[in-house]
Amino acid sequence: MKKLLILLLFPLISNFAQPDFSAGMGISFVSAPDFRDYINYNFGQGNQLATFNSVVEFFGEVDFPVNEQWDVGFEYAINIFSYNTPIFGTGIYEISYNQHMPSALLYYVIKGEGYKIKLGGGAGYRYISLDEKIVQKANYTTSGFGMLLRAQGLTLLSGNLYAYIGGDMRLDFPSEIVRNQTDNIKLNSLAFGVKLGVSYLF
Repeated sequence: MKKLLILLLFPLISNFAQPDFSAGMGISFVSAPDFRDYINYNFGQGNQLATFNSVVEFFGEVDFPVNEQWDVGFEYAINIFSYNTPIFGTGIYEISYNQHMPSALLYYVIKGEGYKIKLGGGAGYRYISLDEKIVQKANYTTSGFGMLLRAQGLTLLSGNLYAYIGGDMRLDFPSEIVRNQTDNIKLNSLAFGVKLGVSYLF
């Protein structure tokens, strides 16, 4: 029985020993309507946030082939947003956050000589640490979940090293940040991003 189990699992184990590693950075354009309205109404009279605002993103990803057509993977990404504007004549209002975005992923794979294309998506936990300074700085945290759809292309540079380009759409649903009874902050968002990086394929 043990021999039969080993024979059945060996192809999967062999594939999982040959992961794809990717890392890089990119830019995302994020629409968070409640967050935008909170800033614009309270602090942004002379410096309004737009419907979509840019955030910088850094990511690392590892994918494992299940078979010739499917990969499963895990990504850890973080995006960074900051905003400031003069208030009360002499002061500066500042708000910034880091959103941590680990996700489990599933891809359909198309590959050939010198390239690999992956189409898929995933979901995962979301954690936000937000700093706000009106007179004094305060820190708030919240968490929730998010989903994404992604397309990525890998092009051979040399050996096992590939250039990475990817695009994705994200929907994130963190819980509301409770500041006080009247001015809580909602960070639910829709984002479109483009990423560049490098991949190493075993």
